[in-house]
Amino acid sequence: MLKANHTIFLAPLLATVLAAFISGSVLAQSKGKIVCWKDKSGKTVGCGDKVPPEYQDFASRELDKRGVTRKTNESAEEEAKRKVKEKEAEKEKAELAKKQAEQKRLDSALVNTYNSEQEIDLRRDRDLSTVDGQITQLQVMHKNAASREAEIKGRVDATTKGGKPTTDHQKEDLARVEAEVRKHEHNVKEKQKEKEEIQKRYEAMKVRYRELKGGGAPAPAPAAPAAPAKKK
Repeated sequence: MLKANHTIFLAPLLATVLAAFISGSVLAQSKGKIVCWKDKSGKTVGCGDKVPPEYQDFASRELDKRGVTRKTNESAEEEAKRKVKEKEAEKEKAELAKKQAEQKRLDSALVNTYNSEQEIDLRRDRDLSTVDGQITQLQVMHKNAASREAEIKGRVDATTKGGKPTTDHQKEDLARVEAEVRKHEHNVKEKQKEKEEIQKRYEAMKVRYRELKGGGAPAPAPAAPAAPAKKK
C-alpha cells in the first residue's frame, strides 16, 4: 500500500522532469532557433525546429539556444481580430481628419464672412423673419382648411340628422380636408422647430466667432485615436 502511494506521489514529478529533459534535448540539438507551438486553447504542446502543419494556424513562440523567447507569433484568429481593430482605427482616424478639415473650412468662412457679432445677429434675424413669414402662410392655410372641415362636418351632421346615410362623396371630402388640416399642423410644428435650430446654430456661430477672434479660449481639437500596437 505504501509503495503504491509513493508511485502516485512521484508520477507528476517524473512527468515534469521528463518534459524538462525533452525541452533541454531539443535546445541542445538545435543549431539555431527553437519554435514552441500551442494548440487551439493556447496551451504549449510541443517544441522543435518548425511548427507541424496541424498547428500552423495557432500561436507559437521562437526561442534562442538558451531558451529565451525572442519572438511571439499570434494565431490566425488573433491576427484576424488585430487586423479588424487596425482597420477600425484607420477608419476613425480618417473620419476625424475629415471632421477637422471641415471645421477648419467653416472657421475660415466664419471669420471671412462676418466683421462682428452684430452682423451675425442681423443675419440670424433675417433668417428668422423668413421662417416667420412661412409660418404665417401655413397658419392661414391651416385656418382655411379647418373652416372647410367644419363646413363639411356640418353638412354631414345635417344629413345624418335627416335620417339619411352619409354619401361617399361627403366621406371623401371629409377625409381629404382632415388630412389637409393635419398636414398644415405638422408643417407649422416643423417650421417652429426650424426656428429653434436657427437660434441654436447662430448662437454656436457667435461662440465660435468669439473664440477665433480671441474673445475666448478656442476649444481644443479632438485627438486622433491611437492605433493598436502590433505584436512582434
